[in-house]
Amino acid sequence: MKLSMPRFDQAPVLVVGDVMLDRYWHGGTSRISPEAPVPVVKVEQIEDRPGGAANVALNIAALGAPALLVGVTGDDEAAASLSDRLQAVGVKTHFQRIVGQPTIVKLRVMSRHQQLLRMDFEQPFKTDASALAVEVEALLAGVKVLVLSDYGKGALQNHQVLIQAALAKGIAVLADPKGKDFSIYRGVSLITPNLNEFETIVGHCVDEAELVAKGARMMRELELGALLITRGEHGMTLLRPDHPALHLPARAREVFDVTGAGDTVISTLAASLAAGEELPQAVALANLAAGIVVGKLGTAAISAPELRRAIQREAGSERGVLSPDQLLLAIEDARAHGEKIVFTNGCFDILHAGHVAYLEQARAQGDRLVLAVNDDASVSRLKGPGRPINSVDRRMAVLAGLGAVDWVVSFSEDTPENLLREVKPDVLVKGGDYGIDQVVGADIVSAYGGEVRVLGLVANSSTTAIVEKIRNN
Repeated sequence: MKLSMPRFDQAPVLVVGDVMLDRYWHGGTSRISPEAPVPVVKVEQIEDRPGGAANVALNIAALGAPALLVGVTGDDEAAASLSDRLQAVGVKTHFQRIVGQPTIVKLRVMSRHQQLLRMDFEQPFKTDASALAVEVEALLAGVKVLVLSDYGKGALQNHQVLIQAALAKGIAVLADPKGKDFSIYRGVSLITPNLNEFETIVGHCVDEAELVAKGARMMRELELGALLITRGEHGMTLLRPDHPALHLPARAREVFDVTGAGDTVISTLAASLAAGEELPQAVALANLAAGIVVGKLGTAAISAPELRRAIQREAGSERGVLSPDQLLLAIEDARAHGEKIVFTNGCFDILHAGHVAYLEQARAQGDRLVLAVNDDASVSRLKGPGRPINSVDRRMAVLAGLGAVDWVVSFSEDTPENLLREVKPDVLVKGGDYGIDQVVGADIVSAYGGEVRVLGLVANSSTTAIVEKIRNN
């Protein structure tokens, strides 16, 4: 399945659900308490992170999508901390604040990246369901997807009112379900239970065939558009009416903490669907994102550059030979990480010491080196009959093996000017005895403020000379 980075900036999503504050107390432990056989933690750092539905909204914003959040809190310090952190990343918050009731806080005591204790501060909210529904309906006109992030804490009490309001406007509804009654989610576009939540409803599944059959029955009974079952180390299973089951393997390289992984899945799904991705592609992107987040400590968000880099790994575009489309994606990610792009080009028919030295010099002009190589037809036009000696795929394979070269791409024109217009490198490099104004593409690069640099070549190193020597011998 081919994946690409969606246009998240054009994908507004509304999240409605149970917001909470994840609070972490970090400190060292060096002794056991004399009062009880427990470690003594000297608290040195207090960290607040949005949790629950707030973490879903945070993840959506971290991907670069406009995020709106409706939820219920107390009128206290924890609510203010939540609001400040969410608004700082661009989430538009609409909290129903209930005086005299505490905001839900999950306090974790941490030492050396290990959780020693968790304490929950919460009471069921006396939500004004009608007022919340009015708030949601007023916001639906400006979004493309509605997410119900249900933790069973009381914010969501009128699921069907919200679902029908969104569906009537043609807005997809995604639900992260809780509890033993999934009928409250009837008619949604997609629900995302984990395996335990799914089996709580349908009973234990002895194999995948039974899981698929029971999932299909659930979709029929609840009139669901689709069902995504997250299965931990076994990945995910996407079920849709009249489609074969789609099983995706787990993508985590290392599992450190599964806290908030479900939030990451539904947020990536929602933002991807809002950006126009088809459901299988959106699920695959969510699977990649989940593989990243479980390698982090505690409740965490996945940024757009992190997801983009994961997509590149899927496409094999971290380094090496790329297509033009893969190259542009790789460059977008590199720029998101503040890296300077250097561009050079040539035929490189027979690689020699002069080429290696030149490419090392070129790489030193920035952080990433793009090497554009003339294809066989253009080399023949430039160098004459009998050239190239080596075909373009062989030339690129050798060049991609050099430590100085990040990405190799071919072009079919006599000059790389069209490629330069797309890549827009920070630095254009050419080797030889040229004036800057004689470098092909210098005017293109200079026009948008890029730099053009001419580097010297190693003496007595020439492909043409090597070819002539071989012929003469």
